[in-house]
Amino acid sequence: MAKESKPKREKEIPQYKVDLVKELASQIKSNRTILIASSKGLPSANFHKIKKDLRGKAEIKVAKKNLVLRAFDESKVSAIQPLKEHVQADVALFFSNSDAFTLSGILTDNQSPAKAKAGDLAPEDINVEPGPTDLVPGPAISELSGVGLKVAVEGGKLAIKQPHTLVRAGVEIKPNVAAVMAKLNITPMKVGFEPIAAFDSKDGKVYTGIKIDKKGTLATLRESITRALSFAVGRNYASKDTIKFIIGKAGLQEKAIQALVDKNNQPQGG
Repeated sequence: MAKESKPKREKEIPQYKVDLVKELASQIKSNRTILIASSKGLPSANFHKIKKDLRGKAEIKVAKKNLVLRAFDESKVSAIQPLKEHVQADVALFFSNSDAFTLSGILTDNQSPAKAKAGDLAPEDINVEPGPTDLVPGPAISELSGVGLKVAVEGGKLAIKQPHTLVRAGVEIKPNVAAVMAKLNITPMKVGFEPIAAFDSKDGKVYTGIKIDKKGTLATLRESITRALSFAVGRNYASKDTIKFIIGKAGLQEKAIQALVDKNNQPQGG
């Protein structure tokens, strides 16, 4: 007679994991915003600096993906479940009573400049302006010339003679370009937490695409204002912002008409 197989004993879950799941679930239930951000490539020193800067504004917790997902389930907050699909490796959870976009803006403000590595995508046009450098003549001459920079020796050091764009926004940075930027102390990249998605318990919604680009937003806003002003002036729409331009335009039109009238009233030669 075959022996009955004993039921397989499940591996006991370590207590620290149980406690962490409970803590995360409690944080989910007691905070307005739960934000997920990528910590990939973030040096430990930067992590601790940001954590210190956020004291009183947000609390950071780091846990493995399976523990975070367990905490979502244990919280019993059904509206947060769509946030699960954004949980991945190398993420941190931020708990705060600020709204998601305010918290995302704080994370953006706490990003630090960093050197570019080969393969990085340029976040914007990376330009080099004319001026002296700390580089001495030698191999650096061919290295700088190799990326399109015009250089000369001045006072025993290399000087850049003409402005030049090393790489355009969105283009992959080549190894030789990254090396030159490092030599020139150009730090176009940003190191910090990258916001991915967030749950706002006040709205009961999960928000994605929450990364705040303040510089880009301001540039877009200024461009929109300029276009709107130009359109309003062209349509002669009077307001406190357009009236001086409309009057100026009318003055120019008056001068042009007067010049035409004067020309037509000149006696004909003959």
